[in-house]
Order: sequence, then C-alpha cells, then structure tokens
Amino acid sequence: MLVMLRSLSAIWIFCFAAWGQQLTSTWQEDVRRYAKAQDWTTAMSIVDREIARAPHDMDIQTWRARLLLWSGKVAEAECEYKEILTVAPNDPDNWMGLATVYSREGRTHDALQALDRAVELDPKRADLHSARGRALRAADKRSEAKLEFRRALELDPSSKEAGLGLLSLQSEPKHEMRVGVNPDLFSFADANYLEGVSLTSQWTPRWKTSVAENFYQRAGTAAETFVAGLTGKLPRWGALTVGGAAAHDNGVIPKSEAFFDYDRGWRLDGGKPLHGLEIVYGQHWYWYTTTRILTINEMTLFYLPHDWTWSLRLTGARSAFSGTGAEWRPSGMTRVGFPISRWEERRLQGNVFFAVGTENFAQVDQIGQFSSQTYGGGMRFQVTQRQDVTGFAAYQKRTQDRTQTSFGFTYGVRF
Repeated sequence: MLVMLRSLSAIWIFCFAAWGQQLTSTWQEDVRRYAKAQDWTTAMSIVDREIARAPHDMDIQTWRARLLLWSGKVAEAECEYKEILTVAPNDPDNWMGLATVYSREGRTHDALQALDRAVELDPKRADLHSARGRALRAADKRSEAKLEFRRALELDPSSKEAGLGLLSLQSEPKHEMRVGVNPDLFSFADANYLEGVSLTSQWTPRWKTSVAENFYQRAGTAAETFVAGLTGKLPRWGALTVGGAAAHDNGVIPKSEAFFDYDRGWRLDGGKPLHGLEIVYGQHWYWYTTTRILTINEMTLFYLPHDWTWSLRLTGARSAFSGTGAEWRPSGMTRVGFPISRWEERRLQGNVFFAVGTENFAQVDQIGQFSSQTYGGGMRFQVTQRQDVTGFAAYQKRTQDRTQTSFGFTYGVRF
C-alpha cells in the first residue's frame, strides 16, 4: 500500500510539473505576442536578451532580422540578414527572408536571385516555390510564376498560398458594370429619384475609360445625362482623369459639365501607424441654363492599420448667376471606413460620414440657398470575387427647419 501511494505521488508530481511547463510560454511565443500587438520595443528587448545569452545562435539572430522587417526597418533588416548569411549561407529560410526585404525595397531582380538560391538549397519545399512565384508575378513574368505555383501544389496539394497564387494569375476582369438607384425624400417637397448605369474599363495598366448614363426625376420633370472620362496613370506620377457630361437638362440639372482629377498615393512602411496616404485634387465645372458653378475639391485619404481608412474632403464652390456677382461657399466632409467581417472571399465593410455646408449641385434652385449638416453611413458586401453590393443612407438637416433623407444602393459585376 505504501509503495502504491508513493507511486501515485510521483505521478502527480510529474503531471503537475509538466502542466507548469505548458503554462510557461517560450520566449518565441512572447515575441510573437508582442509583435502582433506591434509593441516592437518589448519584442526586440526579448530577442536582444536571448542574443546576449547565446551570441552565436543564428536562429536568434534570424528572429532579430524578422522583427526589424516587421517593424518597417527594412534597411536594418537587410544588413542583419546579410550578416547571418555570411555565417550560415546554406539556410534557405534566411535567403527567403532576404528576398522579402528586397521585395519591400522594390528590388525584384535581387529578390528573385535570393529565392533562386533558396530553391536550389531545398527544391522540395512548397513554400519556397510559392515565394518565388510571387516574386515572378511581381516582375510580370506570369508564365514562369504559374509554373512555380503549380510546382508548389505538386509538392503540397493543400497549399492555400500556391492555390491563391494561381487564382491571382487568372485573367483579371477588365470591365466593371454598376447599376443603382438613389431616392431623396424631403420634408418640404415631393421626392426626387436618380437611376444610373455605368461601365468602367481598365484597358491597360495605364489607361482606363468610364461612361455612365444617369436618369433624373425632379419635381415631376425628367432629365438625363451622359458622362465620360479617361484616366491615364504613371507609377511615379499618379493618375490624371479628364472628362465631361452632356444632358437633356429640362432646366433642372446641368446642361453640360467638365472635370479633371489628379490622384497621387504613397505607400509607407508597414511598421508605422499610417500605412499609406492618397491625395486627390480636382475641379468640376457645371453649366446650367441660368448659372455657372465651379467647384474646387481636395481629398486626403489615410490608410490605417487593420484595413481602416479615414478621409477628409474640402470643397469650395463658386456660383455666378446672370446679372449678379460671383460668390464662393465652402463645404467639407469626413469619412471613416472599417472592416466588419469576412467569410473566405466574402467581405463586409462599413463606413460613417459627416458633412457640413454641402449643397446639391444637381438642382439649380438649391444652389447657394441653404446650409446643412449631413450624417450618414454605408456598407459594401463582396458577394463573390467579381460581384458586390453597396448601400448607403444619409440624413440632412437644413436651415429653415427643412430635412432631407437619402438612401440608395448599387450592384456591381466585373467581367
């Protein structure tokens, strides 16, 4: 009996010790946790502590290189990987890490060379072939990229990375058609309606066209307008869009329009709170039967972590009626966009916005006649990779105790 009790005690002690070891996280797990929280200082201090304990351990040095890369210190990460490779030149993971650094720096040729070396060291690793496929795709070598992704799938049929890589190389849809409807309900007048259809075509990476036909019903009067635009894009200079519109106005919408927009974006290091910045400047001319309107617009879009966005838009509107002087009126809008949920390729996104002083330039009898505050929000649901539905709702408070409620939706399909 005593022997049995001693044996049971020993088993309990062993189990308790094993349970205690499971509760104690490793330093790698701690680094991952702090890196996920973007606490780079704490994560790096843990790695530096381990390096001090084992200064010749290349695996720990590799963790330091990864942290430098994740935190956006790309140049330091490059130096770290090169130093590691001088000591351990036959580790394919480190060559893949260096290739990632080169890709972040836009050095596609150097990234491919580093991945060539990684694949040469371990030709049966599917992840290396997938990484090389991505680099070839970035270099616009689509045929070679397909071969690499297929090779990765041969080695690992369950590789989602390789499967998604092949899907990304399928013929991209060049055209997008959208149809939509937008009713406006007023507290002081009958409702207005807008229906429209548009077609956008990305003919080449540099050239895009857009056409649209819109149908209006304003206070019992029907009108329609045709809009066309052309966009040219250069990688280092941004995109310039020019266009115009002509209408059967019937005195309730502009009879003709002209516009241009210049769009320039910058991608920032991933380790910073601000991931990217985009600035759009544009001018739009509206010619009515009895007045002329010029709007000058500036919009700044901030790309934030976790797919959040924030935009600020300022507009100055110059109106000139026959027989009267010109008058400028300002307005502004801010919008916050955020992800809601995602199921595989289905994604739901939302936004909320607030505008002040915004006027409706589609109705000549409202120009310069009121000031307003508008509150609203919208959602976009990605039904499939090539289909989506968007919707919005807004409530506007105007001077003279007048209100407007607007809502609408559009359906888009790419082909």
